[in-house]
Amino acid sequence: MWSYTHHEFTVHQIPALQDNYIYLIETNDVLACVDPAESAPVEAACGTLGRKLTHILNTHHHWDHVGGNPELKSKYGCTVIGPSYDVARIPALDQPVSEGDVLHLGNLDMSVLFVPGHTRGHIAYVIEDALFCGDTLFGAGCGRLFEGTPEQMWNSLSKITALPPSTRFYCAHEYTLGNLEFCLERVTQEDVVQQRFTRDSGRRQQGLPTIPGTIGEELATNPFLLPANEVFRNNYVCKHGIKDDPVSVFAHIRAAKDRW
Repeated sequence: MWSYTHHEFTVHQIPALQDNYIYLIETNDVLACVDPAESAPVEAACGTLGRKLTHILNTHHHWDHVGGNPELKSKYGCTVIGPSYDVARIPALDQPVSEGDVLHLGNLDMSVLFVPGHTRGHIAYVIEDALFCGDTLFGAGCGRLFEGTPEQMWNSLSKITALPPSTRFYCAHEYTLGNLEFCLERVTQEDVVQQRFTRDSGRRQQGLPTIPGTIGEELATNPFLLPANEVFRNNYVCKHGIKDDPVSVFAHIRAAKDRW
């Protein structure tokens, strides 16, 4: 478990399954879990912290984000919060939420973003300078479009990148190195991407996570966000002979990653 301090809360990062991350948000009176893929690592962390779970925050319905819901709710009696779009697909859901809703968890105010693309009902949670984005944004990547369209995902990523560059994002998978390898092989070999790959390779060799990252670094090195950069987009369009607009370039890169 790794811990990160913010102004009013601490985030605890828990590895789970093969490459998942589960997060605990801790204050004096709240211990909220984001996307519990399974219950056992959360229960162990609660034991280490000497705390009971008060809330579960789900970003979307996939099993590796909600798998621990029933057991954790049964054990702790915690409140399960998740996307209103997916009421029928979130197990043990108590409180459906939508974009614009503000959750009051103790002294924390957490806002909800609607970020479809990976799934039709995907949401993210923003609290102070932290973003919990599930499978919408990854380190140097984004989620596959299982249920949404390129337009939806691009709009969702644009909402995220409108947050301050210093915002730390907590995503649900350790995919960074693979995404950077794809970027260097198929998209761009810019020095900043090479430097990030070297740094993050070192972190993984030490058994450390590459997450959290910042929105600012993603804007500079994430191939799925580069279509917002006019110079990059123009060069990419000329190279691949595709339509010159961000969504078309994003869709082309996403399709290339799906085949990679």
